Order: sequence, then structure tokens, then C-alpha cells
Amino acid sequence: MRLNHDFTKPTVVHAAKLDWVASPARGVDRRMLYRIGGEVARATSIVRYAAGSVFLSHTHTGGEEILVLDGIFEDEHGRFPAGSYFRNPPGTSHAPASADGCTIFVKLWQFREGDEAQILRRPGEGEPGLRNDAVTATILFDDGHEQVYLQRWGRSASAKLSNHRGLELLVLEGELSVGTEQLVSQSWMRLPEGENLMASAGPEGCICLDQRRTATARRCS
Repeated sequence: MRLNHDFTKPTVVHAAKLDWVASPARGVDRRMLYRIGGEVARATSIVRYAAGSVFLSHTHTGGEEILVLDGIFEDEHGRFPAGSYFRNPPGTSHAPASADGCTIFVKLWQFREGDEAQILRRPGEGEPGLRNDAVTATILFDDGHEQVYLQRWGRSASAKLSNHRGLELLVLEGELSVGTEQLVSQSWMRLPEGENLMASAGPEGCICLDQRRTATARRCS
């Protein structure tokens, strides 16, 4: 499968409008945003765990990045409520599950070569980042090659975000207008390198996940 694989073109997916697609694990379904490959793939997805669902223990050969969107995500290492962010580098393994059900944002096989740090950010954790009249941000990850922010836009705020090496944005709450596109919860956008983001938040503001590459970096494939 090849889905939204052309990084030279702007891409917008309103995931909340997509049908759920079953995974190999019973009770675990996906909304696919980007994918190259079959069941083992380089992929970006929104994944829903039904209450009581379990995914068999597996190793992430290409690494895994997760943000918990709602509910409580679990594995043998603990319970992770909405707002938890973690990175499991290549070679790590776990057996994910959810007793009460949850929804997560997941990226697979997209770690930079040499990125071996295992990171967990509990809700509210992270370093202060960009702060101005329009946008405030918390840094969840920054290794000099990639930055991951949790951004909060004020009511009806407008801002321009620089994009030197590629930018991805996932709306978590509220609304964000980008050109003719109205992004709402679970809307995902990817912009090619060099195309800056010009956006305006809705009347109640917006919270989003912002991921940017800051230097040329080879990714695992």
C-alpha cells in the first residue's frame, strides 16, 4: 500500500471522517493517514482500542512514536492517560492493551538513524518552547534534528510557523484554518519543506501536535 507518500505536495486528511479499518488484533482499528508497505509498514495512523482489547507483544524494528488522544493506553510498563507521549526506539518491544478503551496517534518506522533515546512524557510534562501573543508551546522532544511540540493557539489567533525541512500537524482540540482547509480534531496536515504554515485558530482556540525536522536527517526504512 502507498498512501499519501508524496512528500513534495501538501497533504490534509480529516481522519474523523474516515472509516475505521481492522488491524490483526481483535478490537484494534485504524484510520490511516500515511502508509508505505503492508501490515509491516512505515505508517502514521490514528488507532482505536476497544475496551479489553490486547495486541500481542511485538518488537518495533523501526521504532514507534505515540501520543495518547483519549482514554488510557497500557502495556507492561504502566498505564498512560490522554496527553502521554512516548518514543520507543528501534529494537524496543511491548504488549499494548487498554482495559477501558483508548485512542492513540502512532508513527511507525520513522525514527532518524542514530535516534536511540526512549522517552516518556506524562501529561503536562515537557520544556517551555515558543511563546508569543498567538501561540505557546511545550517541547516534547528535540534532538537537534527533529522537534515535537504541543501547541496551544489563543482564541482567533493567527500565526506563521517556519518550515525548513518538513512539518506535520495534528489537531487535538478546537479548530485551525489553513488556507481553504478547516482543520478540526483528528485533522492531520503535512507540508513539504520550505512551505511555511499560515494559520488561524477558531473562536475557542486550538491545541495541536506540531512535528518539524530541523536538519537533514536520514530516516529508518
